[in-house]
Amino acid sequence: MGALLSLSTALILVLIAFAGVKEANLHFLFGAIIPYIAIITFIIGVIYRILKWASSPVPFRIPTTCGQQKSLPWIKHSKIENPSGTLGVIVRMALEVLLFRSLFRNLKTELREGKVVYGSEKWLWLAGLAFHWSFLIILLRHFRLFVDPVPASLHLLESFDGFLQIGMPRLFITGIILLASVSYLLFRRFYIPQVRYISLANDYFPLFLILGIGITGVLMRYFIKVDVVNTKHLIMGIFTLKPEIPEGVGGIFYIHIFLVSVLFAYFPFSKLVHMAGVFMSPTRNLSNNSRMKRHINPWNYPVKAHTYEDYENEFREKMKKAGLPVEKE
Repeated sequence: MGALLSLSTALILVLIAFAGVKEANLHFLFGAIIPYIAIITFIIGVIYRILKWASSPVPFRIPTTCGQQKSLPWIKHSKIENPSGTLGVIVRMALEVLLFRSLFRNLKTELREGKVVYGSEKWLWLAGLAFHWSFLIILLRHFRLFVDPVPASLHLLESFDGFLQIGMPRLFITGIILLASVSYLLFRRFYIPQVRYISLANDYFPLFLILGIGITGVLMRYFIKVDVVNTKHLIMGIFTLKPEIPEGVGGIFYIHIFLVSVLFAYFPFSKLVHMAGVFMSPTRNLSNNSRMKRHINPWNYPVKAHTYEDYENEFREKMKKAGLPVEKE
């Protein structure tokens, strides 16, 4: 049900953009106003989420670790799994953010012949890594539409991405990898019963949305040609706060940019915001030095303790009548 709802929503968004441009001639709305609203929503939403996380009190060290904590000199310390200093935290965070280290160690659990069996599960790690890196490279490649002249670094990135030199225009391998990895992540939610059971509409919707963005991007580049010069002119106008809608920009482009705008506006309110949240997570960004330093909660308030002496003074006579021993007669 969640998958059907998410797919229907993504298709409706495509139809809205198509009808708005082709039938209602709302080029300026879909080409300028909606992207501005999406960008503002994205920036304000992400800043709000970061400030909210930053204001959450974390008086104690609560890192999630699976390695040996630094303690006695003759006990081997796991410097990356359970870092005791800032350098170890930086290395652990870098491996987590750039290589998905914890996902690499993910295991699958199956019941075979009445026994619980654990096995390696690397396909999810590989698909996640391929998806995030290809998405990042595609995003960086699109910066050629925002600047003029195009920096040499972007030319170098495009040469690396299109090294196969297949066809004209040149085939970018990241586009194929992005579509393949998103398709796998989507298929996995359908195929594995346990994952399908816990999947909600907000798990499927970003996948369908990104899949739609990837498909429209591939269609624009290889099948449905658009005027690249006018498209860059439109995007440069948005970027310089001088929006202007030139002639010759195809309808497929407006569908593409509308889906991108929806993704940007949806980002701060979804699980996708983990891109910023991973850096704010106290279970990841804290060193584990609780055996070397005592951490006291600064919000602790004085609590009046009721000692046994106070208790006996209060109930001494009743305790005597009940035959209970007392320290003072």
